[in-house]
Amino acid sequence: MTPGILGLLLRAIVVVSGAAIATFVLLWNAPGDPAFAIAVARYNTIVPTDVLDQVRAEAGLDAGFWPAFRAWIGPLLVGDFGRSSVTGRAVWPDLVRALGYTAPLALAALMIGLSIAFPLACLAAKKPGGVLDRCAVAIASVGAAIPPYWLGLLLILLFAVQLAWVPAMGARTAAHIILPALTLGLGVAAALTRIIRSGILEARGQGFLPAFTRRGVSRRSIARDHVAPHAAIPVVTVLGLELAFLLEGLLMVEVIFGRPGLGGFLVHAIETRDFPRVQAVVLLTALIFVFVNLAIDIFCRVLDPRIGEPGA
Repeated sequence: MTPGILGLLLRAIVVVSGAAIATFVLLWNAPGDPAFAIAVARYNTIVPTDVLDQVRAEAGLDAGFWPAFRAWIGPLLVGDFGRSSVTGRAVWPDLVRALGYTAPLALAALMIGLSIAFPLACLAAKKPGGVLDRCAVAIASVGAAIPPYWLGLLLILLFAVQLAWVPAMGARTAAHIILPALTLGLGVAAALTRIIRSGILEARGQGFLPAFTRRGVSRRSIARDHVAPHAAIPVVTVLGLELAFLLEGLLMVEVIFGRPGLGGFLVHAIETRDFPRVQAVVLLTALIFVFVNLAIDIFCRVLDPRIGEPGA
């Protein structure tokens, strides 16, 4: 298993490096004058040419692509994300502050998704093709088809505007996390319900299970020792894919609900062409995505050591 894990680590390094390089290249070649956007955001007014030249020099925009890339990648290799081109503050403390709003929202959304998907999938798998099964599949299909920004607006209109049960905008109290977490959690539940249901049905259809029944092994033991581990592999794998949905949806939903998390942090950085902040967010999300998927790959290999073996 060790060579397989080393291969996964190598691929993770390649993915993170590729994301960092691609982000820098795209930002560098984006249309428009970044010095003008930085100067307007910094001074909140139209600035003369000499000030633009000063801003361009301070941000390293006049040094050329490769010198600017070396100036950015060198400190990054030792964990230094640099300083904001607009505020002049270190990027890392502001990034951690924004992550403090985003991480609880992601965790709450994941818990909502699992708490809905697991019982719904178990009910659907009890009688395949039955009324509950068809209803569960229909609900999951509709939920997967609704984009999070539209669902978020619907929830705001219903629960915040019409019923006035919960607040919609901001993050001042614990109640402000309910609607954005529900928006993301329903999308996660829609995807996981179908996967968990399919995993349970596939695990129950294994040909060796009737032999355990004939030997007198209880249904609970069969479900715990054989059905659950087999069904867990596709579910755990899809959780890694759902992380991509969460990362994408989080940034969008945070902007819709006016939360001061990574979403607003990234949007403001893009508007002001604050390259260090944009690069920091992209690199952080890439690191999170790669780390979680690496952990899932390792966990799946623990569940089934045959995964990754030659000829498996």
